[in-house]
Amino acid sequence: MTTEPLVLRTDHAGIVTLTLNRPQQYNALSQGMLTALQTELDSIAADNAARVVIIAANGKAFCAGHDLKEMRAHPEQEYYQTLFDQCGRMMMTLNQMPQPVIAQVQGIATAAGCQLVAACDLAVAVDSAKFATSGINVGLFCSTPAVPISRNMTRKKAFEILMTGEFIDAAMAVQQGLINYAVPAAELESTVQKLAAKIVAKSSVAVSTGKQMFYQQIEMDMAEAYHYASEVMACNMMAADAGEGIDAFMQKRPAVWQGR
Repeated sequence: MTTEPLVLRTDHAGIVTLTLNRPQQYNALSQGMLTALQTELDSIAADNAARVVIIAANGKAFCAGHDLKEMRAHPEQEYYQTLFDQCGRMMMTLNQMPQPVIAQVQGIATAAGCQLVAACDLAVAVDSAKFATSGINVGLFCSTPAVPISRNMTRKKAFEILMTGEFIDAAMAVQQGLINYAVPAAELESTVQKLAAKIVAKSSVAVSTGKQMFYQQIEMDMAEAYHYASEVMACNMMAADAGEGIDAFMQKRPAVWQGR
């Protein structure tokens, strides 16, 4: 048995990188891996010094989905319900935590691995990466991956990949909204770091307010969304950072964010 942590964490200049560390198992989301991710994400969410989260992975694959061997070793519906509930909580945490989360995809992402990419707020992948919701090939519709995938990709393309289990390449993933950028492997880390640094440079109040607002309003009808957005924006205007930012813009000087 390996004693290596299932998830590695590094912190630098407000950017926290969590690295999936089961390379021999293609970073499959075992119960242990889900628990380790949840623990780290909960800790980061409460850490004001953490401004951006990057989800990376060791090995050839980003994430091959759930651990099928572990699942087949527990053929009980109660076990499966608990597992998928646990996974759903972790995926929702990615959206609910105040810090933006970026997927740094260096290899294939299938089934719940594709779900993980879709659940992150932003995603950058190598141009050789491939994505699939392949459960249908083994008689299991990827129901939980369908939740974030159908909220990222166009409806018909999302339905197609869920029904066929076929891979799409990184270029198609960009076109369909699953990822933001596809870049050469040599540029993956630097592209993600530049994207993270752009966010870190902004007011933490504006970023956390904006992330919460984005996911709340997207499920509302337009009238309700505008009402909610007006309330959020009025509250945001009362923040010290908003006043400082506007004053700095008018005075043609860099803003000094206070984080409140």
